[in-house]
Amino acid sequence: MRLVFAGTPEVAVPALDALLASGRHEVVAVVTRMDATAGRGRKLVASPVAQRAEEAGIEVLKPARPRDEDFLARLREIAPDCCPVVAYGALLPRVALDVPARGWVNLHFSLLPAWRGAAPVQHAVMAGDEVTGAATFLIEEGLDSGPVYGVVTEDVRPRDTSGDLLTRLSHSGAKLLAATMDGIEDGALVARPQPAEGVSLAPKITVDDARVDWNAPALRVDRVIRGCTPAPGAWTLFGGERLKVGPVTLLPDRTDLAPGELEVTKRAVYAGTGSHAVELGEVRPQGKKPMPAADWARGVRVPSGERLGA
Repeated sequence: MRLVFAGTPEVAVPALDALLASGRHEVVAVVTRMDATAGRGRKLVASPVAQRAEEAGIEVLKPARPRDEDFLARLREIAPDCCPVVAYGALLPRVALDVPARGWVNLHFSLLPAWRGAAPVQHAVMAGDEVTGAATFLIEEGLDSGPVYGVVTEDVRPRDTSGDLLTRLSHSGAKLLAATMDGIEDGALVARPQPAEGVSLAPKITVDDARVDWNAPALRVDRVIRGCTPAPGAWTLFGGERLKVGPVTLLPDRTDLAPGELEVTKRAVYAGTGSHAVELGEVRPQGKKPMPAADWARGVRVPSGERLGA
């Protein structure tokens, strides 16, 4: 089939690579978000998908909006059979959905109908799911509500961050998407409606969502931090400034610290929660690079008894 691939971030690149290597399909163009500023110099940088497409010599389309007439006209000229999508980042209007004969097929990183929305992996980690996965489905105008072609499952490991889990899903999902394209071309796959039960939503994680509540049980603190790592990054306040907090280690036998209370030793920093203590891992003060919590505490001379979150 002639394919136009739509995607933007690094997590979409394995799927593009899988389709390029499939030998059965021709990726004739990619659709991606417009260049965005990045780095200290705030220079415009093409998306990871755009960079990979340019390396492969594929036409790159960067519409400001997918309903722009110039984009739609070019899409009609290309006349793709199908448009696979991975984390494109914009809603597709009906007028665009109608262009490819076999529709737009999305690779979504959850077991639909669970975790429909922009941040399925983060929400799965934060909710304590033990199993998640990825699904390919035919895009409709509803939010991730279209009929499903196929799924792949993935265990959520106890120490997984959302970044760890998403990396694994990007590779297993890439194979699923390539197999879905094969099945659609062969006529062997039929998309089946999602069940009405089990729907949950996964809206974008906001900065406020990523703030650590030290009054919460340690298990909740751990899940929020891992779910927000690497983005948007869990954080707390210390000395009136934001301090980003990386994954922690649970210490079930330590119940002597109040929520947010710190204990500092030469090699470790412990913090209390609403249940038991945790050991801080990596932290990142404002304007500085990540560092071990013990190095941070030594540098700013944090005494035991100080509190996070105030």
